[in-house]
Amino acid sequence: MTLNAEQIRDILPHRYPFLLIDRVTDYEPGNWAKAIKCVSVNEPHFTGHFPQKSIMPGVLIIEALAQTGGIALLTEESTEGKLAVLGGIKNARFIKPVVPGDVLELECRIIRRLASVGVAEAEAKVNGETVCKAEITFALTD
Repeated sequence: MTLNAEQIRDILPHRYPFLLIDRVTDYEPGNWAKAIKCVSVNEPHFTGHFPQKSIMPGVLIIEALAQTGGIALLTEESTEGKLAVLGGIKNARFIKPVVPGDVLELECRIIRRLASVGVAEAEAKVNGETVCKAEITFALTD
């Protein structure tokens, strides 16, 4: 199953400049999601990070992964109308820089669920090579 930008906006509350996924390429509600983010030199953070050598901030890669996890959680029928907020980040590793022109391949797999809390393994790749990994905790709220 895929989702385009409009369908993503129907699920996630994020808007420009903080909606960081362009397309969901596949997902299984409540379990996992895969998405892409096309990194463009026109994004506002590149004016200051860094002017001489544009590198996507790691915190925005984590946010893109979290939004991918939000899709996995919020497409489940029992979570309709809820909001998935970032509850924590563990073991984040940034392996390679992400630069304009890259296509981030994002995957977030829910590994534990307890009532309104979910924990996911998340990984971002460029051209099949891992650029970032983390464990992300989500809290579902009204």
